[in-house]
Amino acid sequence: MDWAAWIDWLDAPDYEFARQVLQRGVAGLFFVAFLSSLNQFPALLGERGLLPVPDFLEAFSKFRRPTLFRWHYSDRLLRAVCVTGMVISAALVLGLPQLGPPWVPLIAFLSLWLLYMSIVNVGQTFYGFGWEMLLLEAGFTVAFLGSDQTDPPRTILFLIAWLVFRLEFGAGMIKIRGGREWRDLTALYYHHETQPMPGPLSRQAHLLPKPFHKLEVLGNHFAQLVVPFFLFAPQPIASIAAGIIIFTQLWLVASGNFAWLNWIAIVLAFAAVSDPVAHAVLPVIPLDWHGAGTGRETPLWWLAITLAATVLLVVLSYWPIRNLFSHYQLMNASFNRWQLVNTYGAFGTVTKQRIEVAVEGTMDEEPDESADWREYGFKGKPWDVRRMPRQYAPYHLRLDWLMWFLPLRTVHEEWFYAFLTKLLEADRAVLRLLRHDPFDGERPRWVRARTYLYRFATRDEFRKTGQRWIRTPLYEAIPPLSLRRAPGRRP
Repeated sequence: MDWAAWIDWLDAPDYEFARQVLQRGVAGLFFVAFLSSLNQFPALLGERGLLPVPDFLEAFSKFRRPTLFRWHYSDRLLRAVCVTGMVISAALVLGLPQLGPPWVPLIAFLSLWLLYMSIVNVGQTFYGFGWEMLLLEAGFTVAFLGSDQTDPPRTILFLIAWLVFRLEFGAGMIKIRGGREWRDLTALYYHHETQPMPGPLSRQAHLLPKPFHKLEVLGNHFAQLVVPFFLFAPQPIASIAAGIIIFTQLWLVASGNFAWLNWIAIVLAFAAVSDPVAHAVLPVIPLDWHGAGTGRETPLWWLAITLAATVLLVVLSYWPIRNLFSHYQLMNASFNRWQLVNTYGAFGTVTKQRIEVAVEGTMDEEPDESADWREYGFKGKPWDVRRMPRQYAPYHLRLDWLMWFLPLRTVHEEWFYAFLTKLLEADRAVLRLLRHDPFDGERPRWVRARTYLYRFATRDEFRKTGQRWIRTPLYEAIPPLSLRRAPGRRP
């Protein structure tokens, strides 16, 4: 192959539809991520938050992870970062930067990457989720897809497929190496009920016959352990593999609330879908986008940039490849401070019972069992046994997610005691994170935390009681606390 032919091969004119989905889809998820941070970060991590960023930065004076807040944090600056990110994301969703030369969307996506990394790197436990680094890596990689003036770079499409491979195959290997329930095909007997944040259809999914749940697990293993290899096969096999991944991710979207994890997997899978296959499935999708394949020339400077990015990401792939074949496989880990070419995976084991921490308050003087205890209601976390779970994904309810982890770890988390303090103070910012404040903005005298065992009601129980959940009291996790007892410290 001569140089001219090799350079021509690096262009992928038959993947214009894939580029449109990748750029606009990833930008849309960045918009959701910045919106989520704008609405929640100040209350959780702001100047008066549960885990204030200024205190975090002061405690780690040699903090080396890249962030715009390293030298100064303020809620005003945080909001400016979020709004800027939302504006850039919206422009990319509309396709405006893509109308210019390829360096324009490059700068736009790298700006989103740096802005959101600044948030994630000071987000502490509230941003300790795998989909944060997944969004960052996706944003960096998609930045090199170019603009409407050039054909999509084949090597970048390959690297995005490689990202999907690591996401899917890594999750599959975590399961095979994890709990026995994934190997004996019983994991879905429990998962729909015990997942962090059930959705509107989770109960119906849980009540499906057990043989169907075994088929779900088999389908999951096939989609995660076999199908990803075919993302690199010739067309139309690669497109079929991407379609299987998209279908399985849509089932996860329908049956749960995993922030943007499933949505970004769907978007990224389109990297393996060619224009002819997309047109064959949906004829409304044109075969000719902006003159694709009609002689657009890729500038040599842009070719050099995309090849440099390709070499960088290929070199960084050494560590996640080694991790995939390690007996001590890490889950959702980054091997560099820029969070590029990470390793992914989720739910290596499945929780068999759902234990919920309920937070209650009272205005009574004495916090005994005769007091009028009223429960705070969360937006996504189960509490009202009659309320149907809502669909929030791809929006991420960070407080609700961490509440799920409490009984799995310990209720004696620093942020949770800070949360109880804010409830005693009737802090407006924190109360806005909740669905229901039983005291209408007034300060309770006491708060406490109790645990309950939750399970989905059977169809017969639902018909008789109208309850979607059946809950059983367990124990008092944190005894009554008042402001005088300083709930910011462990008793």
